[in-house]
Amino acid sequence: MISPRFGLSVYRVLDRVAPATYVESTLARAALERGDADGAERYAVRLPASPVRDELLARVALLRGQSALANEYFLAAPDPSAVEAAAQKLATRDPAEGYALEALLAARLAQSGTHPDAVAESYWQMGRLANRKAWRQVPGSALQRAWLRTGLSDFEAAAGVAPLSERYAVEAANQANLLDDRTRAQQLFKRAANLDPGSADAVAGLGVIAWENGDRSTAVLDLQRARRLDPNSLMVRALERDLR
Repeated sequence: MISPRFGLSVYRVLDRVAPATYVESTLARAALERGDADGAERYAVRLPASPVRDELLARVALLRGQSALANEYFLAAPDPSAVEAAAQKLATRDPAEGYALEALLAARLAQSGTHPDAVAESYWQMGRLANRKAWRQVPGSALQRAWLRTGLSDFEAAAGVAPLSERYAVEAANQANLLDDRTRAQQLFKRAANLDPGSADAVAGLGVIAWENGDRSTAVLDLQRARRLDPNSLMVRALERDLR
């Protein structure tokens, strides 16, 4: 039954009498909700250097349309989801620009000592952006293959940072196969299958490599096994097409 405006009035009094971090941050967020960039900045800069301060200043910059400055603050925080959104937006114009921002995020996360899964996810996003850039190049060109190799490096980096995740290993395996490196692809698919014996993608991937190496009987056995695990797997569908 108490109006939120009353709470803000109390906080403004506290800000004048005994300013505290939670008071400044609350008033800054309230100003942002009102669209008051100057007011939000006034409270945010009073905060000690911290991820909260960087996050608030990033939101202020966004409100003012200063996207580059906002990205710098989001990286400093760091705020992976905000940087990722910015990278994807840049990638609509040029995937290389999105890739560059995502690479900065990966480096910042690694530097901050955050959970390895966040670093792995950033590398994975880099691989996907590298592929988007590759498909904009002349098919079969040296530049296209260079971007595809960059994507492979990123996917392998993700698999290295998160060695217990079969998803990144499968992604790297498919990329290696795309670059005609079947030996490396087979190694990565085996690694993924060992990590997760229930991965239909990994088992079917081994079947794809067997089929490409001319071993149809092994490919058929791998397909049967993968179907039992997940008949709707994308890799199962791919192997089915190969064996028709």
